[in-house]
Order: sequence, then C-alpha cells, then structure tokens
Amino acid sequence: LPKPSKVAKVEHHAAMAFDDLPAFMSELGAATGLTSRALEFTILTAARTTEALGAQWSEFDLHKKIWTVPAVRMKAGKEHRVPLSARAVEIIRELETLKRNEFVFPGEKPGRHLSNMSMLMLLRRMMHGELTVHGFRSTFRDWAAETTSFPNFIVEMALAHAIESKVEGAYRRGDLLEKRRALMVAWGQYCKKAISRPPCRLDKSAMATSSMG
Repeated sequence: LPKPSKVAKVEHHAAMAFDDLPAFMSELGAATGLTSRALEFTILTAARTTEALGAQWSEFDLHKKIWTVPAVRMKAGKEHRVPLSARAVEIIRELETLKRNEFVFPGEKPGRHLSNMSMLMLLRRMMHGELTVHGFRSTFRDWAAETTSFPNFIVEMALAHAIESKVEGAYRRGDLLEKRRALMVAWGQYCKKAISRPPCRLDKSAMATSSMG
C-alpha cells in the first residue's frame, strides 16, 4: 500500500501572491508592537510559526548573521542554520534593547513567548484574515521558483524541508549556508522592493501591550 502521505488529501495554507508582498511588508514595517516585528521576522526568514516565536537569544550570532535553531525545535528533528538578511538582523538588534526574558518575542506570562495565535490575529486586524502565517512560506517558495535561478534543493533547504530525491539529497552532506545566504539576502531585498521604510517605532509601551498585537 502507498504511504498515507501519498494518498491523503493535502490542505494548502492560504498564501499571499508574491507580487503583493512588498506593499504588505511596507504596511507591516510601519506597524508598532512586538507581534508586528515577529511576523516581519518570520516572513524574512521563511520560518515556521513555532520556530520563530520560540527563538531564544542564545540561538543568534549577529556578528555572523546566523540564527541556529536547535534540533529539538525543528519539525524534522535536525539543527537548522538560518542566514539572516540585513533587516532580520536589524529587528533582532532593535529587540535587544527591550529584552525581557530568554525569548526574542516574549509573551505576557513570565518565561513564555508570544502566543501562537498572535500573528494570526494581527493579520485579521490588518484586514488579511483570509491568510495564514504558514502561507508566507508558500509565498517565498513561489517567488523563488518564478523569479530566481536558485536551484530547487537550495530553496527546499531554506525551508528546512526533507528532500526525497537521492540526487538532490546528496547535496545535504553540508547545509550550503553561503548559497542559502545569497537566497535569503535576495528575499530580504525583494521584501522591501521599492519601499521607503519608516523609522522603527517599537517602544516599551508597545511591548507592554503586544502579546496579541
């Protein structure tokens, strides 16, 4: 019999067309609050919601512009290094001045990170309630496939997807960090394409009320 994953109905997450993303990122960048920065960071890194919200300060090397997500927090159970674009690094540096606990995106409860629902609620307040946070990974995938020449396995590695092809899987002996860095830098540049980003308006008063926004 075939594997259940081969015959099970696939439910796709609602995603934004990549052509609409720069305008959305401009709107998101102008918004205040910790959740706005969390969503922006999640999109820039093409990370899963739980990976981004659970990010801890100890996982970052801002000098090398790398975020290392430990295996225990990854869906595939394998450590994942994420090259950070300039804006992703900027977000982390902004939040360093407001550090409250071990989490980069702290929640209201002591020792906890933002709620998994926080970014979804933000999308609803931004009048994009038809979208899902996970869907931005599809936006990234579509952008890479349709507008860049990066090989498929590089994009799949950036998404921390398992690669079933034995030929492509042979490249998994290393994580091709620098090749993926070029991809994530290009993604970061696309996200701010033709956009004049306003100065950061994140402040402590925003932090105090940002667990759901």
